[in-house]
Amino acid sequence: MTYNIGIEVGSVSTDIVVLDSSGNEIESRYVRTYGSPLKVTLEQLEEIFNTYDGAKNLGVTGNAGKRIAGELGIPFVNEIVAQSRGAMHLFPEAGTVMEIGGEDSKLIRLEPGENGDGKVVDFSLNSICAAGTGSFLDQQANRLKVSIEEFSELALKSENPPRVAGRCSVFAKSDMIHLQQQGTPDYDIIAGLCFAMARNFKGTLSKGKELVRPVVFQGGVAHNSGMIRAFLEILDLEESELFIPENPGCT
Repeated sequence: MTYNIGIEVGSVSTDIVVLDSSGNEIESRYVRTYGSPLKVTLEQLEEIFNTYDGAKNLGVTGNAGKRIAGELGIPFVNEIVAQSRGAMHLFPEAGTVMEIGGEDSKLIRLEPGENGDGKVVDFSLNSICAAGTGSFLDQQANRLKVSIEEFSELALKSENPPRVAGRCSVFAKSDMIHLQQQGTPDYDIIAGLCFAMARNFKGTLSKGKELVRPVVFQGGVAHNSGMIRAFLEILDLEESELFIPENPGCT
């Protein structure tokens, strides 16, 4: 059997998906790179090749993907194209894609087509600052001395998330310290951070434009239950209007 291998080399992880010749997912991997994207990617691909003898068709995307493509001599695919095609393959009716990774975030407006052959009609990207990305959440989790998994779970305990600055990590830290001095529970602070990030995304990437529904939420941050809750409320979405892939970090 011939296998197709999709690779994304992002800011914090290498994501690999193995598909069979019919486009069905066989395996997916999300592996943190810790500053060594080439080394980690080559290690993962070696394991993939040892497992799947028919692995022949490869493509790579991501902000570190061009370097990998050059090293391996394989095709490079633009991130907007790759992420929109992945979303439309899984959710042909999707009108908007929100993607939040380790240090990047994107909003992609789609025009749905038949059988997942829609097209991109507009998109916007975050600035160089990592505020509003997965790194922002990682930083705040470290400050509160909780894992990112605990961070996700604790956010759901809050009934009244406080207002926290979301456009700058420095301002967010100041707000967190102030809330801690007031005796605010950590789960409320964590939920406040999730809502701050959702507001930041809405204000900086959607820029007042209406989000065409349904919306696909993908990227590693889509694993975070607190962020899902925040986006549902901030974007005024019904649960049926927010689609999350089974493996959002690898879509």
